[in-house]
Amino acid sequence: MNRILTRATLAVGLAVGCATSVQAAAVPPFDGATGWLNAKPLVDADLRGKVIVVNFWTYSCINSLRQVPYVRAWAEKYKNEGLVVIGVHSPEFGFERDAGNIQRAVGEYGVTYPVAIDSDHRVWNTFHNEYWPALYFIDAKGMVRHAEFGEGNYDKSERLIRQLLAEAGHKPVEGPLVAPTGQGAEAPADTDDERSPETYTGYGRTEQFASAGGVVQDQRHAYEAPRNLPLNHWGLAGDWTMGREFATSHGPGSRIVYRFHARDLHLVLGPAAKGASLRYRVTMDGKPPGEAHGVDTDANGNGTISQPRMYQLIRQTPPITDHVFEIEFLDPGAQAYSFTFG
Repeated sequence: MNRILTRATLAVGLAVGCATSVQAAAVPPFDGATGWLNAKPLVDADLRGKVIVVNFWTYSCINSLRQVPYVRAWAEKYKNEGLVVIGVHSPEFGFERDAGNIQRAVGEYGVTYPVAIDSDHRVWNTFHNEYWPALYFIDAKGMVRHAEFGEGNYDKSERLIRQLLAEAGHKPVEGPLVAPTGQGAEAPADTDDERSPETYTGYGRTEQFASAGGVVQDQRHAYEAPRNLPLNHWGLAGDWTMGREFATSHGPGSRIVYRFHARDLHLVLGPAAKGASLRYRVTMDGKPPGEAHGVDTDANGNGTISQPRMYQLIRQTPPITDHVFEIEFLDPGAQAYSFTFG
């Protein structure tokens, strides 16, 4: 699922690869950005006469990360043809407002094009954007010509880039379209087997919570893992505080359980204390994941939380079936935000 942010609330929806034709309108300014990476602040004079692709993203969003290889490839391939790519990093979670965290993520994902830090969502609101990820295509006259919301339609998007460059007087580009091979979290989703939705672990947006007694808001509470988990239900076990945005573990042995159906399982995690290093262990159906481990776990299910980000904990090979996932935190102070799948 792609994440949607409206002016009033945060919610989940929108099918992958949704496009919209927009009535041509002047590109909004970027002066609401709170900072820039990889470039000085870009103003109208810098962009005049340029074909522009604007990519709204946030670094803990799996949908955004799976789109990055294409945006990165377009920026490299067409940089000498008159294309300017601008990433607009508009956060969902509080830790994504931190410029240091954004800078680290930009480096880790090989993003070298300009990135506007939009921690107050002022650029987001100026564009009237509502989606992660989103692409806006702007012609050399400064008019927004098209928008793509969610993943997919990459060939169509690249052909549009070529069309806009040709309209701007650049030599027509021919030959094959980009075909990046995403690795790790950037790999395309297995949509045929993705039957689990994004699931938040803060009470503000959580669903399908199955621990006995339900949610206790903003107070430490001893939770018990549910004995029977229907598909896409989850629960806590041990000493936790469930806040609006995330759940915080308070003791070693605190656990989260989730019955899921997908090739990949990711969990957005972070340490409550900045700079802390926290150990965890994951299992599937009570056993170490073995070859089904993700890039952030080993075959025995061991891993470490060192910074707030999305962690890929499980990556299976077919056939894909329902499994009970469990993560145990061996040190106190872990914060869990949301599950995503692929």
